[in-house]
Amino acid sequence: MKNLANFLFEVGMLKRTPRTGFQFLGSGSESVAEHIFRTAIIGYTLAKIDGEVDSGKVMQLCLFHDIPEARTGDLNYVNKKYVQVDERRAVDDLAKTLPFGAEYKATIDEFVARKSRESELAHDADQLEMILALKEYRDLGNRNADDWYPFAVKRLKSAAAIELAEAIWTTDSSRWWFDDDTDWWVRGKK
Repeated sequence: MKNLANFLFEVGMLKRTPRTGFQFLGSGSESVAEHIFRTAIIGYTLAKIDGEVDSGKVMQLCLFHDIPEARTGDLNYVNKKYVQVDERRAVDDLAKTLPFGAEYKATIDEFVARKSRESELAHDADQLEMILALKEYRDLGNRNADDWYPFAVKRLKSAAAIELAEAIWTTDSSRWWFDDDTDWWVRGKK
Protein backbone atom coordinates (compact mmCIF):
# COMPACT_ATOMS: atom_id res chain seq x y z
CA MET A 1 0.00 0.00 0.00
CA LYS A 2 2.90 2.37 0.63
CA ASN A 3 3.91 2.15 -3.05
CA LEU A 4 0.35 2.98 -4.08
CA ALA A 5 0.28 5.93 -1.68
CA ASN A 6 3.55 7.14 -3.21
CA PHE A 7 2.09 6.73 -6.70
CA LEU A 8 -0.92 8.84 -5.78
CA PHE A 9 1.35 11.52 -4.30
CA GLU A 10 3.40 11.41 -7.50
CA VAL A 11 0.28 11.90 -9.61
CA GLY A 12 -0.54 14.83 -7.31
CA MET A 13 2.72 16.47 -8.37
CA LEU A 14 1.13 17.00 -11.78
CA LYS A 15 -1.19 19.57 -10.17
CA ARG A 16 1.95 21.61 -9.42
CA THR A 17 3.84 20.85 -12.64
CA PRO A 18 3.32 23.68 -15.12
CA ARG A 19 2.94 23.16 -18.84
CA THR A 20 5.85 25.15 -20.18
CA GLY A 21 4.73 26.04 -23.70
CA PHE A 22 2.52 28.91 -22.58
CA GLN A 23 5.60 31.01 -21.76
CA PHE A 24 6.20 31.25 -25.51
CA LEU A 25 2.57 32.18 -26.15
CA GLY A 26 3.02 35.13 -23.80
CA SER A 27 -0.04 34.45 -21.66
CA GLY A 28 -1.83 31.67 -19.93
CA SER A 29 -0.85 28.94 -17.56
CA GLU A 30 -1.98 25.42 -16.94
CA SER A 31 -0.78 22.49 -14.88
CA VAL A 32 -0.14 19.10 -16.41
CA ALA A 33 -3.02 17.73 -14.30
CA GLU A 34 -5.44 20.31 -15.71
CA HIS A 35 -4.31 19.38 -19.21
CA ILE A 36 -4.74 15.65 -18.53
CA PHE A 37 -8.26 16.09 -17.18
CA ARG A 38 -9.62 17.92 -20.21
CA THR A 39 -7.65 15.63 -22.56
CA ALA A 40 -9.41 12.60 -21.02
CA ILE A 41 -12.85 14.18 -21.52
CA ILE A 42 -11.95 15.04 -25.13
CA GLY A 43 -10.68 11.49 -25.68
CA TYR A 44 -13.92 10.05 -24.37
CA THR A 45 -15.86 12.39 -26.68
CA LEU A 46 -13.80 11.40 -29.72
CA ALA A 47 -14.23 7.70 -28.86
CA LYS A 48 -18.01 8.11 -28.67
CA ILE A 49 -18.05 9.96 -32.00
CA ASP A 50 -15.95 7.17 -33.53
CA GLY A 51 -18.28 4.53 -32.11
CA GLU A 52 -15.98 1.59 -32.87
CA VAL A 53 -13.17 2.02 -30.35
CA ASP A 54 -12.93 1.20 -26.67
CA SER A 55 -13.75 4.52 -25.00
CA GLY A 56 -12.34 3.29 -21.68
CA LYS A 57 -9.02 2.54 -23.33
CA VAL A 58 -8.92 5.97 -24.98
CA MET A 59 -9.57 7.60 -21.60
CA GLN A 60 -6.89 5.44 -19.97
CA LEU A 61 -4.37 6.48 -22.62
CA CYS A 62 -5.30 10.13 -22.09
CA LEU A 63 -5.14 9.88 -18.29
CA PHE A 64 -1.75 8.16 -18.27
CA HIS A 65 0.02 9.82 -21.22
CA ASP A 66 1.71 12.58 -19.22
CA ILE A 67 2.22 10.85 -15.85
CA PRO A 68 5.98 10.54 -16.57
CA GLU A 69 6.14 14.35 -16.45
CA ALA A 70 5.87 14.15 -12.65
CA ARG A 71 9.48 12.89 -12.88
CA THR A 72 10.72 14.55 -16.07
CA GLY A 73 8.87 17.86 -16.08
CA ASP A 74 6.95 19.15 -19.09
CA LEU A 75 9.06 19.84 -22.15
CA ASN A 76 7.65 22.21 -24.76
CA TYR A 77 8.53 22.05 -28.44
CA VAL A 78 11.57 24.34 -28.04
CA ASN A 79 12.92 22.27 -25.14
CA LYS A 80 12.48 19.07 -27.13
CA LYS A 81 14.83 20.40 -29.82
CA TYR A 82 17.69 20.48 -27.32
CA VAL A 83 16.95 18.26 -24.32
CA GLN A 84 16.92 14.47 -24.23
CA VAL A 85 14.72 13.07 -21.46
CA ASP A 86 14.84 9.43 -20.45
CA GLU A 87 11.08 8.97 -20.27
CA ARG A 88 11.50 5.21 -20.65
CA ARG A 89 13.49 5.13 -17.40
CA ALA A 90 10.85 7.22 -15.64
CA VAL A 91 8.14 4.81 -16.84
CA ASP A 92 10.15 1.71 -15.93
CA ASP A 93 11.08 3.03 -12.47
CA LEU A 94 7.47 3.83 -11.60
CA ALA A 95 6.17 0.57 -13.10
CA LYS A 96 8.45 -1.44 -10.78
CA THR A 97 6.56 -0.09 -7.78
CA LEU A 98 3.01 -0.68 -9.03
CA PRO A 99 0.95 -3.87 -8.86
CA PHE A 100 -0.36 -2.84 -12.30
CA GLY A 101 3.10 -1.79 -13.53
CA ALA A 102 2.99 -3.98 -16.64
CA GLU A 103 -0.36 -2.45 -17.65
CA TYR A 104 0.99 1.05 -16.97
CA LYS A 105 4.01 0.39 -19.22
CA ALA A 106 1.80 -1.12 -21.92
CA THR A 107 -0.46 1.95 -21.81
CA ILE A 108 2.46 4.35 -22.21
CA ASP A 109 3.96 2.16 -24.95
CA GLU A 110 0.68 2.11 -26.85
CA PHE A 111 0.35 5.90 -26.60
CA VAL A 112 3.93 6.46 -27.79
CA ALA A 113 3.70 3.92 -30.65
CA ARG A 114 0.59 5.59 -32.13
CA LYS A 115 -0.41 2.38 -33.91
CA SER A 116 -3.86 1.67 -32.48
CA ARG A 117 -6.98 3.65 -33.32
CA GLU A 118 -7.36 4.36 -29.60
CA SER A 119 -3.87 5.88 -29.39
CA GLU A 120 -4.55 7.98 -32.49
CA LEU A 121 -7.64 9.41 -30.82
CA ALA A 122 -5.73 9.98 -27.56
CA HIS A 123 -3.11 11.97 -29.49
CA ASP A 124 -5.87 13.93 -31.21
CA ALA A 125 -7.41 14.64 -27.79
CA ASP A 126 -4.02 15.89 -26.58
CA GLN A 127 -3.83 18.35 -29.48
CA LEU A 128 -7.47 19.40 -29.21
CA GLU A 129 -6.90 20.29 -25.56
CA MET A 130 -4.16 22.66 -26.67
CA ILE A 131 -6.41 24.07 -29.41
CA LEU A 132 -9.10 24.76 -26.80
CA ALA A 133 -6.58 26.59 -24.62
CA LEU A 134 -5.29 28.56 -27.62
CA LYS A 135 -8.84 29.59 -28.52
CA GLU A 136 -9.53 30.69 -24.95
CA TYR A 137 -6.38 32.84 -24.95
CA ARG A 138 -7.16 34.16 -28.44
CA ASP A 139 -10.60 35.24 -27.27
CA LEU A 140 -8.91 37.12 -24.43
CA GLY A 141 -6.74 39.01 -26.93
CA ASN A 142 -3.61 36.90 -27.41
CA ARG A 143 -2.81 37.40 -31.09
CA ASN A 144 -0.02 34.78 -30.99
CA ALA A 145 -2.58 31.98 -30.68
CA ASP A 146 -3.43 32.42 -34.37
CA ASP A 147 0.15 31.46 -35.24
CA TRP A 148 0.05 28.25 -33.20
CA TYR A 149 -3.32 26.95 -34.35
CA PRO A 150 -2.33 25.76 -37.87
CA PHE A 151 0.51 23.64 -36.49
CA ALA A 152 -1.75 21.96 -33.93
CA VAL A 153 -4.35 21.19 -36.61
CA LYS A 154 -1.69 19.58 -38.82
CA ARG A 155 -0.97 17.11 -36.01
CA LEU A 156 -4.57 15.85 -35.96
CA LYS A 157 -5.26 12.52 -37.68
CA SER A 158 -8.96 11.71 -37.36
CA ALA A 159 -11.63 13.42 -39.41
CA ALA A 160 -13.72 14.00 -36.28
CA ALA A 161 -10.82 15.77 -34.53
CA ILE A 162 -10.19 17.99 -37.56
CA GLU A 163 -13.87 18.88 -37.75
CA LEU A 164 -14.00 19.53 -34.00
CA ALA A 165 -10.91 21.76 -34.20
CA GLU A 166 -12.66 23.93 -36.78
CA ALA A 167 -15.77 24.17 -34.59
CA ILE A 168 -13.61 25.12 -31.60
CA TRP A 169 -11.77 27.79 -33.57
CA THR A 170 -14.99 29.41 -34.81
CA THR A 171 -16.87 29.27 -31.48
CA ASP A 172 -16.66 32.04 -28.89
CA SER A 173 -15.17 30.32 -25.85
CA SER A 174 -16.82 32.68 -23.40
CA ARG A 175 -20.41 32.17 -24.54
CA TRP A 176 -21.06 28.49 -23.73
CA TRP A 177 -23.14 29.49 -20.72
CA PHE A 178 -24.93 32.47 -22.24
CA ASP A 179 -28.14 31.44 -23.95
CA ASP A 180 -30.96 33.41 -25.56
CA ASP A 181 -33.18 33.40 -22.47
CA THR A 182 -33.08 37.19 -22.11
CA ASP A 183 -35.76 37.13 -19.44
CA TRP A 184 -33.43 35.20 -17.15
CA TRP A 185 -30.52 37.55 -17.77
CA VAL A 186 -32.69 40.61 -17.03
CA ARG A 187 -34.86 39.43 -14.12
CA GLY A 188 -32.92 36.41 -12.80
CA LYS A 189 -35.94 34.16 -13.09
CA LYS A 190 -38.20 32.58 -15.68
